[in-house]
Amino acid sequence: MLLEKMFAGVLRVLTPLGPRYIKLSLAQRIYLFWIFRHFQVLPLQVLTPGQRRFMDVLCVEPRFVSLTQENGVEAPILGTLERRPPLEAKDLPPRRPSSGISDAVARFAPAPYNAQRRS
Repeated sequence: MLLEKMFAGVLRVLTPLGPRYIKLSLAQRIYLFWIFRHFQVLPLQVLTPGQRRFMDVLCVEPRFVSLTQENGVEAPILGTLERRPPLEAKDLPPRRPSSGISDAVARFAPAPYNAQRRS
């Protein structure tokens, strides 16, 4: 499997339009092995500036391919890059107001403890 990834692996990029697969040169695949050595999926934010530039260059070049190869077999995926736009505050569900932990625990504490806490 390692040799198969080395010689035929593709990079999966998750975009708002869906996944895209990028065909790579051997040198690019070796570099991606290093980037994805511990994780299969990485968001763009965790990459170094040099790695981000490298990924940007890959995404700009017209190297998008189908995941299925000519022989009908799916190409091995070296790693997955998440290039989704960050959620804005208006898109997030409203948050509940948080009550203090001491208020929640005070209900279960003995009465003398509650009297001291309230004064």
